[in-house]
Amino acid sequence: MSGADGSEPVLRVTRSLAIPLREISWRATTPGGPGGQHANRTASRVEVRFDVEASAALGPRQRATLLARLGPVVVAQAGDERSQARNRQLALERLAARLEDALRTRAQRRPTAPTAGARARRLEDKRRRSVTKRDRRQPGAED
Repeated sequence: MSGADGSEPVLRVTRSLAIPLREISWRATTPGGPGGQHANRTASRVEVRFDVEASAALGPRQRATLLARLGPVVVAQAGDERSQARNRQLALERLAARLEDALRTRAQRRPTAPTAGARARRLEDKRRRSVTKRDRRQPGAED
């Protein structure tokens, strides 16, 4: 989680994107649900927020993609562990995974025509269905 030269800690999202941790805000709260005294007294649940619009780490294309797919602020949270430090790590990993998934380019689908075999199977199924329905008709109820 440190920079390439070890100067500033960063969150590595992809090979081309590393977000400085100073651009990520985080908040700790008490976890919800059962847990007894430990859960009631410790702020171990962590929520991390990344402001897409204000980030200097993003390029224009990356910013536009994230705004379109995730919105202006991306939030990830973790409350799985008893340790706040571990939950902070989990929340950062979840944030990185969400950003990476949103930045992944999807292959555009090229429409194709049905194959000859697919057309033949479709017509055969239609014939078979037609025969089935014809055999269910009342005898003498001709069209």
